[in-house]
Amino acid sequence: MRNMAMAMAMAMALPSSASPFLSSTQKQAYFTSSRKSLHRFVTLSTLSESDDLFLAAKHTVDSYVKSGMVVGLGSGHSSALAIQYLGQKLRAGNIKDVTAIPTCVSSASEAAKAGIPLGQYHDSYKIDLAFDEADIMEEETLAAIVGRRKLQGDDSIIKEKTILEAADQLIFIIKEKQFKGSVEGSIPVLIKSVNWLEIAEEIDDLFLGDAEVWRRPAIGYAGPLGGDFPLVTKEGHNILDVIFTSPMESLVEVAKILDQIDGVVEHGVIFRKPCTAIVASENGLQIVDNTVQMESSNL
Repeated sequence: MRNMAMAMAMAMALPSSASPFLSSTQKQAYFTSSRKSLHRFVTLSTLSESDDLFLAAKHTVDSYVKSGMVVGLGSGHSSALAIQYLGQKLRAGNIKDVTAIPTCVSSASEAAKAGIPLGQYHDSYKIDLAFDEADIMEEETLAAIVGRRKLQGDDSIIKEKTILEAADQLIFIIKEKQFKGSVEGSIPVLIKSVNWLEIAEEIDDLFLGDAEVWRRPAIGYAGPLGGDFPLVTKEGHNILDVIFTSPMESLVEVAKILDQIDGVVEHGVIFRKPCTAIVASENGLQIVDNTVQMESSNL
């Protein structure tokens, strides 16, 4: 196995009761939509980083979450903002009878603090909508990577992907810098702990010259072998961080290759339709759907 190096590296009209974080100028927005590009834009005055991400989270809740829904709650700062805002709407009575299915410990904690009723996911559970924050997303396909962040407690990439993929509608809330024409960096890959080195070497050989493979440590510094304390997930698996040192031609194709490797249990790539990205920037929001056709809106 080669010596490897780790590089873990609106669409809304705001009401008069809009967030106190926004100035009156920032509350002015307009829409355009394009059937060809499948992009919709909300243009606002220059926003701070916290304001634009809050707007993206607010737009997600206002536009997609309805009374009576079962909602999957993702991880990351943008998901936390959306959870907090959803709690506000429930307390105000603007939305009712929402049940939340958390994908991780942090989203469960945020939901509990926000007063959102929690449920436990099982195979027969119908999830109407899920939102999450991707670590990075491929512009053309809306294929996303999750799981780069350090796992906390009982966090599980398998659980997160299962809930996101089970939802009828999937929303990613991300910053502009996470929305890339070409994707590089790490993909977390869960593998069987038995004979893990052989699995790692096979992955390394498949992507020879394009990627480096390290086993993720539980504590301390990372190394090709995972250091003195390699991470073992709650399901009993190791995590390999497959680090692409140059942009991938296709994130979807890489995921398909990983799916075919014996010993690979799961990975952090999510690609599905329909999927919507709410992309936040200082200039406003960009709403992108990967569906074949999008109806024009005059909002």
